[in-house]
Amino acid sequence: MYTRAKAWHALTFLLIAVAVSTQLALVVLGPGAHVDPGGRIAGAAERALRFFSYFTIQSNLLAAGTALTLIARPDRDGRTWRVLRVAAVVGMTVTFVVYMIVLRPIVHLQGIAKLTDIAFHYVAPPLTVIGWLLFGPWPRIDSASLLRHLAWPFGYLAYVLVLGAITGWYPYPFIDVDKLGYSRTVLNALALTVLLLVFGAIYRVLDTWSGGAKAQPLA
Repeated sequence: MYTRAKAWHALTFLLIAVAVSTQLALVVLGPGAHVDPGGRIAGAAERALRFFSYFTIQSNLLAAGTALTLIARPDRDGRTWRVLRVAAVVGMTVTFVVYMIVLRPIVHLQGIAKLTDIAFHYVAPPLTVIGWLLFGPWPRIDSASLLRHLAWPFGYLAYVLVLGAITGWYPYPFIDVDKLGYSRTVLNALALTVLLLVFGAIYRVLDTWSGGAKAQPLA
């Protein structure tokens, strides 16, 4: 069981690592990447900052990081680790759902960028969630971890709003304050929060069923 779990987590980590490094190179080195409405091309450092400002990239990095820790120890546990793991699993789920419903119709990529997009949105999320369903470890999702993992999406929202106010650039159209206004942006953010809570609750139930007992909070 552990051998198969390690192989699955290794595949997840390698896929995301290759996709992230490839796309980062395309973003930083690509001459036409991130052209602003005024025609200004963002510099390499600004492109890199924008790249890591996508929720998709952050959730993939969380998934890769927790998968990496599970390669060495598939039964890993710990208070901080639980928060990171639930953030990875729930974050990848929301990444998949939002992309399929909202972003896929407006994303038009070609070549290598399309391949990395497929990796980020079509392959890595199922690998992460299915890997958790098959190999756990469970039970690891307790109420404290569910609540603490929300610090990331809330902090992310605050960060992109500040970044957008300073630079005029927003990573996603549904949080573009300049076009939507703060009221609509906040409503969209609340909808995403509901998604996070719903999937978190579902995964907690599945975590309990799979582990045979409720996860106990760690001191």
